[in-house]
Amino acid sequence: MLIAAIIVPMGDGSHHRPGPDLGSGPREWLSDRVLLSVLVFVGLAGVAAVVGLVLLWPTGEGRDAAQERADEIGLAYQRLTATVTEVADRVCSYSGPDDPQACRTITVRVDEGSNAGTEAALPEFNLTYDRTSIRISPGDKVIVGYEDSNDYYFFVDRDRRTPLVWLAGLFAAVVVALGRLRGAMALVGMAATLVVLVAFVAPSVLDGNHPVLVAVVAAAVIAFVGLYVTHGLNARTTVALAGTLASLGLTLGLSWVFFGLAEFTGLATEEGLTLPLIAGDVDLASLLLGGAIIGALGALDDVTVTQVATVAELRHHSPHLPRREIIASGIRVGREHIAATVNTLLLAYAGAGLPLVLLFAVSDQSLAMVANSELIAVEIVRTLCGSLGLVAAVPVTTVLAALVKAGASTPEVGTPESAEPDPEPRWADFAPDPDEPEW
Repeated sequence: MLIAAIIVPMGDGSHHRPGPDLGSGPREWLSDRVLLSVLVFVGLAGVAAVVGLVLLWPTGEGRDAAQERADEIGLAYQRLTATVTEVADRVCSYSGPDDPQACRTITVRVDEGSNAGTEAALPEFNLTYDRTSIRISPGDKVIVGYEDSNDYYFFVDRDRRTPLVWLAGLFAAVVVALGRLRGAMALVGMAATLVVLVAFVAPSVLDGNHPVLVAVVAAAVIAFVGLYVTHGLNARTTVALAGTLASLGLTLGLSWVFFGLAEFTGLATEEGLTLPLIAGDVDLASLLLGGAIIGALGALDDVTVTQVATVAELRHHSPHLPRREIIASGIRVGREHIAATVNTLLLAYAGAGLPLVLLFAVSDQSLAMVANSELIAVEIVRTLCGSLGLVAAVPVTTVLAALVKAGASTPEVGTPESAEPDPEPRWADFAPDPDEPEW
């Protein structure tokens, strides 16, 4: 059914394509053994993803139990919007004559909940040790926590939802303005990814399902929905999807081996220490591995789609170009892409943990010792395993796209291509050309 759904639209929707596709009609696709193999592979992967989604779909019992345990130990509480009405600096109530300390008292008006409209004084902020309140002034919007059992309000965070909404609106407007329909569909794919993560991954893991299995199913579903929604239901997207799934499998295998060799516990972060208190059945080490798989998927999509588009453009503009030259040219383009993309994962992980990097910089430890700590070692393994998957995605996807013959122009009699058979690709064809100009 999935294969049929892929095949039919590829012939009828050519006027919707932003560029040349790898195929031109169902008859050509069905006569192409490579494309048929790709379709079968993608179809089986799709069936497996759907079966996994059904079998692992959360019941919600694990999430409800975790919420109850969080409430019992005081980790769950109401979060309410409030407006700061008064900020006063005075001597702390617990200060002694010999040790006067300055504190800031903040009074807020609760804007929602059963006590909306009432004012409440928040606990004192010691200005020497607690710097969260220094920039708070009357009129600011904040989030306060509320304990119903003792009618107690306390400061949680600033209310940043308004600027976040404006930024999301600006992002969506720019994407749609430049990408038009393709940009709008990319936003739909992003929304679908969020739905999978929130509605499936987290509740399913809390239900006790294996985190790696849940992550693999989620990654496959995200790849299918994201690629087909964003890039259309056609042969080019199907080949890119096949390359993505194959490279994702390699990334999973490498990550599984090296996460096991490194013996990560998952307890090196505050979240890792808190989660066992409310969901003791979750395997934190496997959860780290599952996160690495999902994290590598976005960059893989980028590489595979680009490589297939490159091959499609080469074939469209040079239909008589031998397959070996198409593969070599595609991999040369991919080599430049990989040179830039390999650093992407490192920068993403390092940027997210920059405060941690600063703390290690002043710890007076050797670089090897810093890398040995679980917080840093996890990011190293994620980066290197993900980057290996990215590198492998270039030749895998390029070769798949080049081997697909459907839609390629048939050379006329007497052309150089018909005079001699297309030579088989050689590894030397893909090596950098020392005589190739830099510009």
